[in-house]
Amino acid sequence: MEFERLISERYSVRSFRAEHLPREVVDKILAAAHKAPTGCNNQPQRILVLNTDAAIEKLKKCTKCHFGAPTAMLVCHDTRESWKRPYDGALSSPVDAAIVTTHMMLAAFDIGVGSCWVMHFDPKAMRDAFNIPAAVEPLALLVMGYPAENAKPLDMHYEARPMDEVVYYDSF
Repeated sequence: MEFERLISERYSVRSFRAEHLPREVVDKILAAAHKAPTGCNNQPQRILVLNTDAAIEKLKKCTKCHFGAPTAMLVCHDTRESWKRPYDGALSSPVDAAIVTTHMMLAAFDIGVGSCWVMHFDPKAMRDAFNIPAAVEPLALLVMGYPAENAKPLDMHYEARPMDEVVYYDSF
């Protein structure tokens, strides 16, 4: 799909068909994640693929925002492998994980898979449910699957603040 069309038509899907994504579809989405840029190419992202009934049932105990998706990917970052800014110690890994998530979200839409980026989840519950190591921080949850026939964007999807309220040139 042409990029401008892709970014214009993609929306957060909140209604899915019940079928899990086939492995080859998951692998295409993960291939896009693997191409995402990261600070100093450290690749601190860790992606947990949840694509079984049992895994999705565990997920439902960690968030109410699963929207009945049959598949999900929890994108985390390993703080031990993050590039660290020398001036203030800020880590690039949360940003890296967000870039990875964006790549996955756009790649999914490009091949007909809907997704919704969810941050409303309990990180401790995720750690406990999926045995996530202490140094690995859950950042974003992509619930995904094939959109249901009635899937459509929320009305607010089409609203945007004027550019002059969010873009500044030379100074604030």
